[in-house]
Amino acid sequence: MTHAPIAPLSPIPERLALLRERLRHHGLAAVLVPSADPHLSEYLPERWQGRVRFSGFTGSMGTLVVTPTRAAVFADSRYWTQAEAELAGTTVELVKIPTGAATHHLDWLAQTLAAGEVLAVDAAVLGLAAAKQLGEAMAARGTVLRTDLDVLDEAWPDRSGLPTAAVYEHRAPHAAVSRADKLAAVHAAMLRVGATHHLVSTVDDVAWLTNLRGADVDYNPVFLAHVLIDTTATTPQATLFVGAGKIDADLQARLAADGVALGDYADAAPALARLPAGATLLVDPKRITLGLRQAVPAGVRVVEAINPSTLAKSRKTAAEATFVREAMEADGAAMCAFYAWFEAALGHEAISELTIDERLSAERARQPGFVSLSFPTIAGFNANGAMPHYRATPESFAWISTPDGLVAEGLLLIDSGAQYLGGTTDITRVWPIGTPSTAQKADYTRVLKGTINLSRARFPAGTLSPHLDTLARVPLWEAGLDFGHGTGHGVGYFLNVHEGPQSISRAVPDASMAMWPGMITSIEPGLYRDGRWGIRIENLGLTVSVGEPDEFGEYLAFETLTLCPIDTRCLDFGLLREDERQWLNQYHTEVCRRLAPRLSGAALDWLVARTAPV
Repeated sequence: MTHAPIAPLSPIPERLALLRERLRHHGLAAVLVPSADPHLSEYLPERWQGRVRFSGFTGSMGTLVVTPTRAAVFADSRYWTQAEAELAGTTVELVKIPTGAATHHLDWLAQTLAAGEVLAVDAAVLGLAAAKQLGEAMAARGTVLRTDLDVLDEAWPDRSGLPTAAVYEHRAPHAAVSRADKLAAVHAAMLRVGATHHLVSTVDDVAWLTNLRGADVDYNPVFLAHVLIDTTATTPQATLFVGAGKIDADLQARLAADGVALGDYADAAPALARLPAGATLLVDPKRITLGLRQAVPAGVRVVEAINPSTLAKSRKTAAEATFVREAMEADGAAMCAFYAWFEAALGHEAISELTIDERLSAERARQPGFVSLSFPTIAGFNANGAMPHYRATPESFAWISTPDGLVAEGLLLIDSGAQYLGGTTDITRVWPIGTPSTAQKADYTRVLKGTINLSRARFPAGTLSPHLDTLARVPLWEAGLDFGHGTGHGVGYFLNVHEGPQSISRAVPDASMAMWPGMITSIEPGLYRDGRWGIRIENLGLTVSVGEPDEFGEYLAFETLTLCPIDTRCLDFGLLREDERQWLNQYHTEVCRRLAPRLSGAALDWLVARTAPV
């Protein structure tokens, strides 16, 4: 039961015509539009959603290339179905790539552009590491790369300005480490690599380092700013480049007491240009734009290494872990209250994918410490669940239960999460509506086996996170099955729901991806039958030490943080080993123990029923 009215004519061709006129004006053969802002954020303020503006594709990742005669979006398998629907009628092609890190657009550009032709890309939103790849590929072709133009701005007459939301302080007790201590730790890390200055540009690093939060980016409590740290002063000194009026006088005074001065947001690049000859600047090539790097004077030595703050914020303290556990209990209680209502309302109330988003969000908003959702809720019924990043809209959604009492049958996938003062949550569950089929049970059980297999893993400290990916895939591989997205991403502490440096995926590993105690990482294998159903079972796990280090080193394991029943009606018990059954029963015992004190009435009854041993 899908509601999908006829879409109006797309505005994209007209927008592309304006953009192509600017290409002709500047003598350009193509423009490259990455999904990025000056901070290389995943979720973008409206001002930098150029790829959405000129293609219509709304996925969170993707690259757009526009030439005088062609336009193409490069997207990975998580978005193929979504992109095909959104690009229909736009004249924009979809180029399918295997992963979000793939560089197929470079090959496409090399094949499309002739030697001597000019490709434009705005250096202000092009990552330094990506710029090196692009520059090498275009140089090999003889294509000229121009980075001093923001062509989109000229073709976007009603483009939004900078966000203006106020910045506020993340306070104790939830801010368990002081701003002064964080600055001192980064200061010490800079001295170890001989840096006199360090630019921090990624918004989650800025927010973590300053113990500040904001609302410039949907779902992530961050704000647009850069920080420049100077170790040549007697105490750690830092300048926070942020929009005027976003920080009030009282907060400004508290920042000053910790050695943080304010500068205008637009002055970050000029401040780099003013660095003295002989200075040594630490930058993270994966977390700084080409535009900022170009501002650095030739007389300044540049050290490229991962931001010390990126490594530090990935390792939650014991106090932070305690608050995260409390946030998980609040989140689990909200989900139990929602699911109790949902199951009772089936066949009696009108329920759509949009209703699910509204009701689940409302339950979370009732919990202590709730701030916002941590990403757009994914409620996908049947075929919609086969799109990993699907989102229902008023123009296109599915009904699960209609006002006349008719209930559809199938699988409902719900991927959701929230921001609390004491942590960030992200959970996916799949629920049967009606009686699941034999094939659905087999798929569901194999996905759960993957979740269990990785959740139970023990591994040496320092293991590169991509090496763990196979553990979640083996139960699927044994049946000739697989999924196209990564198995796990890092999660922030009242920060971004997607956080590095760890990534349990097929990424090419580097030393920064090592697993260490305190990291919070998702465990989310999946399986997607295009046009039929999707299954993903996701928990968050805290990396903890196991026993005392010995001659074989330190070993780590995952403490499962997420607290919500895993539906057992979809299980094929013939595929489940006894040790897997025991893991599930033990998990449900813990879920019931932790959540029961927070629930009463129908929600408590639902919890007890859904955590019964199998």
